[in-house]
Amino acid sequence: MTQEFTGSLDASGGRYAIVVSRFNRAVTRSLLDGAIAGLLEYGAKGEAIDVFHVPGAFEITAAADACARTGSYKAILCLGAIVRGETPHFDFISQEVSRGVNEIGLRHSIAVAFGVLTTDTMDQALARSGDGHGNKGYEAAVTALEMVSVLAEIARRS
Repeated sequence: MTQEFTGSLDASGGRYAIVVSRFNRAVTRSLLDGAIAGLLEYGAKGEAIDVFHVPGAFEITAAADACARTGSYKAILCLGAIVRGETPHFDFISQEVSRGVNEIGLRHSIAVAFGVLTTDTMDQALARSGDGHGNKGYEAAVTALEMVSVLAEIARRS
């Protein structure tokens, strides 16, 4: 008989790191607010949420990796906004940040949520960082919590 598992949304009893880019602050501040709201809604204590501000999206991976190496966090949320410009810079940064965030989760066996917007326009970024449950920062918090419980269940079965 098969067994199926779906992650739960319980943030109580753990520490969470949020690494957020300061670049495009109008967007990333809203993503951060959404992520914090999501963690608090599901039981995290305010003092159990550490927020690390980095200059830009490219720097997210170095800070997130450092957080993972501490072993102190149940999950790491990576938040940023990369908006397409007139040069290929967007493509290079988007690719490296997404690859780096994924590698951190794999290397450290920790839940790492990708809340880095990659949009063509600032209007698109603002639309994805607004109030409510459409906020991608909030969605990153929910994703992180679900993955914490899924990874824990997999570890229990090994």
